[in-house]
Amino acid sequence: MQQEWLAKIQASESLPALDELRVHLLGKNGLITQQLKTLGSLSPDERKAKGAEINVIKDQISQEIEQKKSFLEDQALELRLSSEKIDITLPARPENEGKIHPLSKVIQDITKYFGRIGFQIFDGPHVESQEHNFDALNIPAHHPARQSHDTFYVSGSDNILRTQTSPVQIRTLRGHKPPIRFLAPGRVFRSDALDATHTPMFHQLEGVVIEEGINFSHLKGTLIDFCRWFFDDASMNLRFRPSFFPFTEPSAEVDISWKNGKWLEVLGCGMIHPTVLQNCGIDPSQFQGFAFGMGIERLAMLKYGMNDIRPFYEGDTRWLDHYGFRSAS
Repeated sequence: MQQEWLAKIQASESLPALDELRVHLLGKNGLITQQLKTLGSLSPDERKAKGAEINVIKDQISQEIEQKKSFLEDQALELRLSSEKIDITLPARPENEGKIHPLSKVIQDITKYFGRIGFQIFDGPHVESQEHNFDALNIPAHHPARQSHDTFYVSGSDNILRTQTSPVQIRTLRGHKPPIRFLAPGRVFRSDALDATHTPMFHQLEGVVIEEGINFSHLKGTLIDFCRWFFDDASMNLRFRPSFFPFTEPSAEVDISWKNGKWLEVLGCGMIHPTVLQNCGIDPSQFQGFAFGMGIERLAMLKYGMNDIRPFYEGDTRWLDHYGFRSAS
């Protein structure tokens, strides 16, 4: 029987036929397996002798099957290589080309611009503590921004979805000693109704400079140069209107001269409030700093002529084909 089985193994001409033979001999109900199951009815001496004999046969059969399997696999591969050919003269199949999203493009451009003048990039978690998002930024408990109509609160905890990128400012200043310049781009969340101008999730970019001797003229010069570069208008006029933010003093809204002689608000800024510096362990008598924040969607809409914020998130490839970019450069 052993010789007969070995002959059948050598005569196998395909992998399926060989596997069928393997199951027939070595499977759960195979012939050799059945022989092993009969050992329990033998005496100890007979069981020892018979078991050794069957195991020798089993090992030899298994070895022969593996060798034949390897031979058949090599044979199948050679046959496939000889029969399959590629005509390299054929033109390539047309493929869809991805585009860089306008939001990604704006963030890449801004970070590249400020990176050339020494700004680092930092990020933080989307789920924030109220201490980082409000308290350390000098935002009082009664401030309207802390109400549920403006802020998403995480059920079962005191945490929130960050309403601004300013918590990154707190985390960074507590972990890094000045002087420092950095940007904090990222997603923020607010309970605004979904319409043509608002969405519950959008993108902000915050810039911070903390050094000795920093004053408001440094802030103005930085933002004037940036806006003229971003909108590619070397003669663009900017207007700094006095405003109020709890975390800066003095504070200002920045307007740019726009079409038909109108002014258009593009960002907010100010000198970092001494209380915020103290909350981060920085001596305001030694270091001063400024901060500015801008909405990425707003900048993208102005620069690329869009009038509706909603398509940014709808995933329509036709829109992306029109407004997207082939390169980040």
